[in-house]
Parts: sequence; structure tokens; C-alpha cells
Amino acid sequence: MTQQGVRWTAGQVLALAPDTASRKAGSKLGAPGPWSEAGSSDEGTVWGLCKGSGSKPYQTVVDIADASGPAYKCSCPSRKFPCKHALGLLLLWAGGDGAVPLRQAPEWAGRWLAGRRERAEEKSAGENPASPSGSADPEAARRRAERRAERVTAGAVELEQRLADLLRGGLATAEQSGYGLWEETAARMVDAQAQGLAARVRELGAIPSTGPGWPVRLLEECALLHLLGQGWLRRERLPDGLAATVRSRIGLPASAEGPPVRDRWLVLAQYDTTDPRLTTRRIWLHGTASHRTALLLSYGAAGRAPELALPVGLSLDAEMSAYPGAGQSRVALGEQFAPPAPTDIRPPGVTTSQAAARYGDALRDDPWLESVPVTLDRVVPTPDGGSWQLADADEDAALPLAPGARSRPGLWRLVALSGGAPVRVFGECGHQGFTPLTAWPEGPGDGVALC
Repeated sequence: MTQQGVRWTAGQVLALAPDTASRKAGSKLGAPGPWSEAGSSDEGTVWGLCKGSGSKPYQTVVDIADASGPAYKCSCPSRKFPCKHALGLLLLWAGGDGAVPLRQAPEWAGRWLAGRRERAEEKSAGENPASPSGSADPEAARRRAERRAERVTAGAVELEQRLADLLRGGLATAEQSGYGLWEETAARMVDAQAQGLAARVRELGAIPSTGPGWPVRLLEECALLHLLGQGWLRRERLPDGLAATVRSRIGLPASAEGPPVRDRWLVLAQYDTTDPRLTTRRIWLHGTASHRTALLLSYGAAGRAPELALPVGLSLDAEMSAYPGAGQSRVALGEQFAPPAPTDIRPPGVTTSQAAARYGDALRDDPWLESVPVTLDRVVPTPDGGSWQLADADEDAALPLAPGARSRPGLWRLVALSGGAPVRVFGECGHQGFTPLTAWPEGPGDGVALC
């Protein structure tokens, strides 16, 4: 049950916006003017009527108590999720000035909420292990896994041959042959049901002619691809954890098999990456008791936001189960014991030197790891020639910002938050540098999302 006395901040609400335009439009609707009959319930529902361009106001309702993050319904024609009216309603509620009082829900809001509760109960019943639909033929599953492993092996052998041909002919041939050769190779890996290999091949094919030093970068990627292919071909000789990591990097599906860990999980960061077919949401969490940093992934079809939404600054009392693989951070969300609620807890931080060492240690378990989650304590964003770095306030060390982080608006939010003073920053530390995702001032204050 949502505690009405504990409200979200405006920053936590705006972190739900699907884009900058929605953030601006929602902010304009966060005042009482366009709203009528707004109200809320002890169960965590907020509703209201928003005056629009038509004769009828838009009916907007938000279920804040959903343990997977807020759920929305609005009668407006917007295809964005959440729409500007839902954002405005949440901002009005977050203001806490009596504009959204406790009252009986109207029929239209109650009907939507009852339907959500009914569907949630049906889903829970369908996931019951005792359900007859959960039965399967283990022998048939074993045969399917063996056939897929054979196809992956054939794909890995073919990829090894392509890499050998490239190195035998010289890296300059990659620039001459163009991207088509690599797209063909990636398609062959897809046919072999090795999606992970296909993705890395496409990345490799995009390197030639991308600026100074591209042959070095190409050779590095070839080496990592060769290592992954050899890891698959020799997987029976690997330790169990590393073998599971290889299977994951190849692209084989896996289930979260780790024992459930119940904790109060602090939401450190949330951001989306998109491609033409899929939107992937990455949510970083920190267990306040287990001191574990974990990654939740949620997916949405192209053009639609994933369903799971947990803004920075919330905490979630829930169980998480780990996916197999040495050094893997990914978890699956299990039983949830309360809706997400605001918290002022912050994750502990480390120095820049310790962060770099942590990434080096992680590469032993997963050589293909792009980055590790790290919270830096007492760092100052500082110009470094044409770039930026996070300088340690207490020792002579610094981490450069990753190239992609230098062009994001979040950099300037970080600089403004710091004002030359040390801040605490959570982000991803890897071979390209540090990507800041969330920052906190040294004194009291909410976390600022940078992504």
C-alpha cells in the first residue's frame, strides 16, 4: 500500500518521461489550472480530468502502487507512454499541496483499476508451478538444445575461418570489402542461432574507416571474437561459471537460477537503448543489506517503452534471483513485498583508482565485459583538454569520461550540480572511460539522473 505521506519528487516523476518533449509538456500540466476532479486513494491510485483541445476532458489515471513501477491510462490519442497528461497528474500529486486529495475513485478509474487487479491475479495463477500448463517433455527439450548447440558450433567454426582469412589477407582488406561482407557473416551467425556472435560481427563490420586508429580497434574486436569462438568450441574444459558466461555471450537463453535474495533495493539509474526492433531498459539497483549491485532488463517493442519503470531515488522491497555466469550482474525480479517508495539512502562510493581496479578484476571472469557498475565518492568533473574527467578530490587520480558521455546533456547537469565541489556519482566504468548516470551532492539533496 502506498503511503500518502511519502510522495515522489518532481525529478522522479520527470524521469519517467519518454523524451524531452514529453518532459516539457508534462511540466506545464503540473499545476492545478487544467485539472478537475483530481483525487487519490490509500491504495496508491491517482486520477483526474485534464482540459484539452476537445469538448471532453481527458480521463487520466495512474496506479502508483504497482510493484513494477507506475501504470498509466489516459483517454488522449497520444502514443507516448506515459503521456504528458499522466506526467502532469503525477507532478500535481507530487506537489503535496492538497490539489490531489484523498477521495472515492470515480467509476471510470475504478473500472480500469479493477481490470488491472484481475489480470494480475490471472497472470499469477498462470505462473503457478502446479498449473498443468507448466508440464513439458524434458527429453524433447534436451534434443532441441543439442541441435541448437550443433548449429552454434558450425557457426563458430565458420566465423573462425572468416577471421583467419581476414588476418591472412591483411586488415586493409576489411576497408576495401565494405560492410556487406560482415552483414553476410552476421546473417550466417543468426542462421546458426548465435545472436551474440551476430551482434559482435556487426559491431566489428562498422569499425573500418571510422577515424584514426581503426585498424587497432578492429584487431582488438577480432581477438575478442576469436576468444569467444574458441571458448564455445572448448566449453567443456572451462570452469562452470566461465562456461555459463560464454553461453550467455553467444546468445543462448538462460533462466535466473540463483537463490532469491530479499533486500531493499535502491534504484541507482534507469535508461533506454533502442534499435529498429526493440527498446531495452536497463535499471541498476543496489541492495542496501547485501551490498550487491544488480541489473534488471526490461524490453518493449519498437516505438514503445518497456513496462517496468523505476525512477532514480526509489527503493523496492523485493527478491532478486541471479542469472548464471561468472561475474554477471543481471537478475530477475521475483516476489515484491511493497510498492516502490522514495528513500534518501545513497550507495557507498569508492575512489577512481579502486573503480579502475574493479573493472580489471571483472575482466578475469568475463573478458567481453564492456563495463562494470561503480559509485565514485568525492569526485569533481574537470575539463581535460578537449574532453572531461572525474578527478578524485582526495588523491592524485582521475577517470576520463567515455566518448559518448561527453556529448550528453547529463554532463552539464553534473557540472552544475558539482559547481567545483566533490559529488558522488554512479555510472559504468569500462575500457572507454566512465559514463556517469546519477549524481548526488555532498550535503542533503536528491539524486540527479544524468541519462
